[in-house]
Amino acid sequence: EAPPAEPRPRGSRRWVAGVTRRPILVSLAIVLGLGVVAVPALSLDLALPNAGVLPKDSEARQTYDLVGEQFGPGFNGPLILTGTIVTSTDPLGLMEDLGDAVAEVPGVKEVALATPNETADTGIVQIIPETAPDDPATADLVRELRSHHDEWLDEFGIDLKVTGFTAVGIDISDQLGAALLPFGIFVIGLSLILLTIVFRSLWVPITAAAGYLLSIVAAFGVVGAVFEWGWFADALHVAKVGPIISFMPIILMGVLFGLAMDYQVFLVSRMREDFVHDPDAKSPDRATRRAAALRAVRSGFSGSAKVVTAAGLIMFAVFVAFVPEGDSSLKPIALGLAAGIAIDAFLVRMTLIPALMAILGERAWEIPAWLERILPSVDIEGEAVERERHLAAWPGDGSVVAADDLTVGGDIAALDGLSLRLAPGSAVVATGLDAATLRVLALTIAGRVPPGEGRLRVAGHLLPGRAAWVRAHVGCVLVDDQDAT
Repeated sequence: EAPPAEPRPRGSRRWVAGVTRRPILVSLAIVLGLGVVAVPALSLDLALPNAGVLPKDSEARQTYDLVGEQFGPGFNGPLILTGTIVTSTDPLGLMEDLGDAVAEVPGVKEVALATPNETADTGIVQIIPETAPDDPATADLVRELRSHHDEWLDEFGIDLKVTGFTAVGIDISDQLGAALLPFGIFVIGLSLILLTIVFRSLWVPITAAAGYLLSIVAAFGVVGAVFEWGWFADALHVAKVGPIISFMPIILMGVLFGLAMDYQVFLVSRMREDFVHDPDAKSPDRATRRAAALRAVRSGFSGSAKVVTAAGLIMFAVFVAFVPEGDSSLKPIALGLAAGIAIDAFLVRMTLIPALMAILGERAWEIPAWLERILPSVDIEGEAVERERHLAAWPGDGSVVAADDLTVGGDIAALDGLSLRLAPGSAVVATGLDAATLRVLALTIAGRVPPGEGRLRVAGHLLPGRAAWVRAHVGCVLVDDQDAT
């Protein structure tokens, strides 16, 4: 009788097996492909929305277009130049001369008004640009007018300010654009720190941050291709191709950061759990450790792929629903989020990250000893809680200090297989060891140095999970030979 056929591997197992079979090729394909998708992001222009982005059948859009056609696009967004003229003896002549100087600035179509107010203490100049309010040339004109501040202050004695709805919108867009780099550095730096603490690894947070950057620039590229280049604009019911809302990049970066880190933790925490609990992970043979790391990548991915797939599909569906029929100002945000989530969940987290983890092998879980010592301990998998529950009845004899098969020390000193029971009110004297080993043993019992293998409970608290309590309540006095003399 023929043996029963082996069950076919699930879709997630087949997928991760294919990805990790050629990890270098897969990684290069993803990085280069997303790099090409990100090219339109170089064309992104930011501006606050106006009536020109509304559907063509709306009255506000029709009025906007009619004004632009009959009077020029600049009439939809005049600029205001104002300042105090209270010291002037000829306010009318002063404002006329100022208006003539402003009219000579490149980009100014005409000066519609240059006059003092009724009390002759404030002057106002209304400027009609040659370009529309959301045109980058209008932003250049605002900067050009402000660059003449000192010149006109010396010539006319007026401290001039450029304002108006268009200038305010340009200022907001400039401030949001300038905030992108500091904001990106902050969130990426925060993710590097937190993921390093959680996973006790350097490569895991680095790959997570690199994947996030790829997702962001690719999402910007998709938005730029549709709203700047006009690709598929008609299919997505884009009313007007041009600058996008200024808030889009920073909103997209913030929301996608949270989702990307969620997906990263879902996938990689399961991989780490499988690797840590694999006996081969501690083998002295590098090839054996590398094989254990590859098994952990595949099993961890298979165990968490459904969660990431479901979460990605749900969030993608939520945002993509706003694209065809949503508000014209929100469409770039919705499209960017939908594209970013799809790219990050399915191309970066579920394809690129497993490939990179397969390339790194056991090195993905390595961390320098000096960094391990200074990082706080965070038990996201609940291993310490489970260990305490399992050893709740140990040692069961009321010992103040109890140890079984304890290993302490490291490169400087080492002590293996220590068993110890210290009853309340008693003392223990350790002999036959060198001074460095005795010092490390004392620091380990006092919670200052983390123990190695085995079990250690001090004053009812299991180490290393309760090391903070032990450090706070157990004193340790180290006396050198020279101090004793």
